[in-house]
Amino acid sequence: MTPEELLTTTRTVRKRLDLDRPVPLDLVEKALELALQAPTGSNRQDWRWLVLTDPGQRAKIGELYRKSFRAYRDAGETPEQRYPDDPSRAATQHRVMNSSDYLAEHMGEVPVLVIPAIQVPGGELPRGNQAGLWGSILPAVWSYMLAARTLGLGTAYTSLHLVYEREAAEILGLPGDVRQAALIPTAFYTGDSFKPAKRQPLSEVLRYDRW
Repeated sequence: MTPEELLTTTRTVRKRLDLDRPVPLDLVEKALELALQAPTGSNRQDWRWLVLTDPGQRAKIGELYRKSFRAYRDAGETPEQRYPDDPSRAATQHRVMNSSDYLAEHMGEVPVLVIPAIQVPGGELPRGNQAGLWGSILPAVWSYMLAARTLGLGTAYTSLHLVYEREAAEILGLPGDVRQAALIPTAFYTGDSFKPAKRQPLSEVLRYDRW
């Protein structure tokens, strides 16, 4: 797989996660080893990684995600409201919503759930700009997802369970100074027809020197 192919075909996998095929933990650990090469602020490497395989633990975290997703789903706009002048994009959003519904119902059944976290002194998030804090863990999260793709695994970046971060921390036995950053379902995927997604033209989002 070329770097270009890897970067353009690492997609969010929801419906095509294989819920029945076990994932060897050596593959997950290999992906995490690669993820640890990502940059982190001041080279502090304060990241922590929880890998959930126990069915009971996965079910509990999956239920928190499902509860949060339902509230998010009910409060959001319809695709037609969000893209009133773009039927094509509204149709795409319907497909995204459908697959998101599926993942929410089955999150706790995904063979491996990975929760990246970061150690924060005192456990309190800093006021104001937090870019440096999350910038010290999120590049590694994406590296994990890219590495997983090269190993035949599908992933999805999610964060809705963080509405119940405290409850999740209790389930996981996290110390007070460890804050969760995401929830990454990980499994073998079914089929292999991933392709680049349709995106806005670069000309619509690019500016030089000033807005």
